[in-house]
Amino acid sequence: MPSPTPTLPDRLSARDRTTITVLLVSAFVVILNETIMNVALPRLMEQFNVSASAIQWLATAFMLTMSVVIPATGYLLTRFPIRTVFILAMGLFSAGTLLAGLAPGFEVLLVARVIQASGTAIMMPLLMTTILDLVPSHRRGAVMGNVSIVISVAPAIGPTLSGLILHSLSWRFMFLFVLPVAVVALVLGSRLLPTGTKRASSKLHIPSVLISIPAFGGLVYGLSGIGSPDVATKRIAVVALVVSLVSLAGFVLLQLRLQRRDAALLDMRPFRLRQFTLALALMVMAMVALFGVIILLPMYLQNVRGLDVLSTGLLMLPGGLLMGLLAPWVGKLFDKVGPRPLLLPGGLLLSAVLFGYTQLNENTPLAVILGLHLVMSIALAFIFTPAFTAGLNPLPPSLHSHGSALLATLQQLGGAAGTALLVGVMAAGTVSAAAAGKTGLAAQAAGFSNGFLVAAIVALGIVVIAAFMAPQKPAPGAAPDGANGILLQSPQEVH
Repeated sequence: MPSPTPTLPDRLSARDRTTITVLLVSAFVVILNETIMNVALPRLMEQFNVSASAIQWLATAFMLTMSVVIPATGYLLTRFPIRTVFILAMGLFSAGTLLAGLAPGFEVLLVARVIQASGTAIMMPLLMTTILDLVPSHRRGAVMGNVSIVISVAPAIGPTLSGLILHSLSWRFMFLFVLPVAVVALVLGSRLLPTGTKRASSKLHIPSVLISIPAFGGLVYGLSGIGSPDVATKRIAVVALVVSLVSLAGFVLLQLRLQRRDAALLDMRPFRLRQFTLALALMVMAMVALFGVIILLPMYLQNVRGLDVLSTGLLMLPGGLLMGLLAPWVGKLFDKVGPRPLLLPGGLLLSAVLFGYTQLNENTPLAVILGLHLVMSIALAFIFTPAFTAGLNPLPPSLHSHGSALLATLQQLGGAAGTALLVGVMAAGTVSAAAAGKTGLAAQAAGFSNGFLVAAIVALGIVVIAAFMAPQKPAPGAAPDGANGILLQSPQEVH
């Protein structure tokens, strides 16, 4: 018989609130860093005298490292206490940030970005797992709303902050401004976070680690290169995708065998929960739409409308701030009404806005674009917090870390897939419009319209999935592993 699920206190202790606050601040810093680099790539290409394809590796290597490291966080979080994992994550991030700020050349900066990404990959699963461990299920929506602030505001501020820095200072200050905050968070966390005890004694399964590299890294690399106009790059991307899918199948089969004796690098048992699986599918669709727009809208504003980097960042900033302001309120509302009443209108509104984006042309007023972006931010606020809270709530404590790692992994893959899909559609649409007789900005606008249309169709999938999610709100005191009538044994009890 499985052991009973421990009952968490209804109110968080002062130490638990401190723990979550330190992790939230740290997560904000590392996610801010994820988007701060993108607008600086042209400046760095000139600074280091490297090609456009070479400079893109500063972003590509970051994504690849994230996709490879995140699956291993499920093991780390079951093996080591919060403080140890936090020191590892923020130590890596701080070291990488310092090295990036002092980098004498492109190669060193690339290594620094890989080190940064290693710490970033650990932080979000650590934050999610800690919230699941400390907060009772019927109060998680409010706390997860604060996580949505991190997820929405940090990426929105990143390009704007980068634009402000590059406007008057060296690119090195993108890292040197972030470094003191990261170091302070590291010092505070190493003193204030609980040490706890090891929760599992399993050894790291090296074959799982080795096969996860081509499985997840190859998938992200393939998706990021499949839409490239360069034929050689596209061929390599196709090969990477084939290798990735074969490796991914082998990885999953290996984990299914290993989890029978509690030795899996990434436990697949959370997929037995219908609510978790539906929420993850919904989240992937949301990330496809979001990341596609994050890429397409700035490209439209700069290539078609002629805005500079700073103006583009400032136009998109209010939407990110609005999403952050709404997130705590949406989280509290989730605790009262559950996921479906929030996800259904959120999905419909998102799809409507994306269909609105398909009407953009070379003369659309900027006020209209800003209005659409603000409405899209409202829609996303109604999607993100309910989606990942509803998905993670049913997990038993023994699967908190693995569920968080699966969520972070699929978020990363969804973002890469969205970027590849929508940029590819946009490029093909531009070529098709040019062949049909449109020229210049009109052909480019038609390509962007095609990309937004695909994003809108994907967003309709959110509505379909939301309709199948459990409508009920989480009941106070309900055992989190009893959702949908499914009872999971902890890994230690499955033989």
